[in-house]
Amino acid sequence: MKPVNRNRERNILETQNTSCRFENNILFITGQLKVNDAGDLVKAVLKELRLLNLTEFTINLEGLDDIDSAGVTSLFYIKRKLSAKIPDISIEGGNEAVKKKIELFSSDTSIEDKADSDFEITEAVGRGTYTFFTSYLYGFLLLAADTLYWAVADLFRTKTTREGEFVNQSVNIGVNAALIIIVMSFAIGFVMAVQSAQYLREFGADIYIVDLIVIGIMSQMGPLIAGVLIAGRSGSSIAAEVATMRVTAELDALKTMGLNPVRYVVVPKLYASLFTIPLLIILSNVSGIAGGATAAYSSLNVTPEIFINRMESVMQNKDLLTAFVKSQVYAAIIVLTGSFYGFRVEKGAEGVGKVTTQAVVVSISLVILADSLMAVIFY
Repeated sequence: MKPVNRNRERNILETQNTSCRFENNILFITGQLKVNDAGDLVKAVLKELRLLNLTEFTINLEGLDDIDSAGVTSLFYIKRKLSAKIPDISIEGGNEAVKKKIELFSSDTSIEDKADSDFEITEAVGRGTYTFFTSYLYGFLLLAADTLYWAVADLFRTKTTREGEFVNQSVNIGVNAALIIIVMSFAIGFVMAVQSAQYLREFGADIYIVDLIVIGIMSQMGPLIAGVLIAGRSGSSIAAEVATMRVTAELDALKTMGLNPVRYVVVPKLYASLFTIPLLIILSNVSGIAGGATAAYSSLNVTPEIFINRMESVMQNKDLLTAFVKSQVYAAIIVLTGSFYGFRVEKGAEGVGKVTTQAVVVSISLVILADSLMAVIFY
C-alpha cells in the first residue's frame, strides 16, 4: 500500500479535557494534556500519520492550557517515533506555563545528548568492564584450564600425541628465534654498558660496570628481551596459524573427526615453548653480557679476564632460578594469548590480521606486566 496525503482538516481525538485536530501538516492540540489523555493522544496521532507521506510535521500548542509530565513525554515520544519517517518535526507555541513544563520534563534530542554526554564515559567503562570479565577473562581462563588439563594428561598418553610435532614447534618457536635474540641482546647489553661507563668513570668505579651488566642482564633485561621478542615473533605466528585454521574450517574438521582442537593445536606449542624459551633466555643472558663486556673493554679498559673473574662473584643461583620461572610464565602467556585470539577470529582474512595484531600487543603487555610482578616477588 502506497503512502497517501490527507491534509484536509479533521479531528483525530476528542476527550473531556483534550482536543486534537490535524490540518495542513500541523497537529493542533487544545485543552489540557495530562496523564489520562496522553496515551490516547499517542495512539491516535501515530495511527493517523502512519499512512501519510510527509516531509515536515508541526505540533502546535497555542490552544493548550495545561500539561503535565506524562503529556510532555507523549509529545516527545511521538516526535521520536516519527523522526525516522519525517525529517522535519517541530513543536511550537504554548503559553509560559506550558513552555516551562516542557523545558522541565523535556526528553528532546538536546536533552538526550546532554544526558548521553554525562553518562557516556560511565557507560563505556561499565560496558568495557562487563565485556572484559564475561568474554575475555572468562574465555581466557577456560582456554588455560583446558590446555593445562590436556598438557598434563598427554604426558601419560604418549601414543596419542602427534608424532614429530614437538620438534617442528620447537624449531619454529625456538631455533628460528635464536638469531634475532642473540643480536638484540648483544646490542642492548652493549648500549647499557656504554651509557653507564661515563658515569662510573667519573667516580673511579670502573670495575662496577661488571656488577651493573651482570645483575641487570641476568635478573631483568635478558629474560625480558627474550620474552618480548618471542611474544612479537612467535606469538603472532601462533595467532595467525590458529586463526587461519578457524577461517578455513580446519578446526571444525578436527571436531568432526573427534579431535579436540586445543589438544591437537595448542598443547604441542605449549610443550615446545616451555622447553625452548629457557634456552633462549640463556642465549639472551650470555649475549647481553658479551655485549656489555665488549663495551666495558672498549670504554673502560676492563679486560675479559677481569670481567669474568668479577662476574663469578656477582652471579647468584637465584638469578638462574628466577630466569627459569620467568621463562615458564612467558611461555604460557605467549601460547595462550596467541591461541585465544586465534580462536576468536571473525570476518575471514581481515579478521586474521586483526587478531594477530591484538595477540601481539596483548602478549607483549602481559609479558611486561608479569615481569614487573615477578620482580616485586623475587627481589
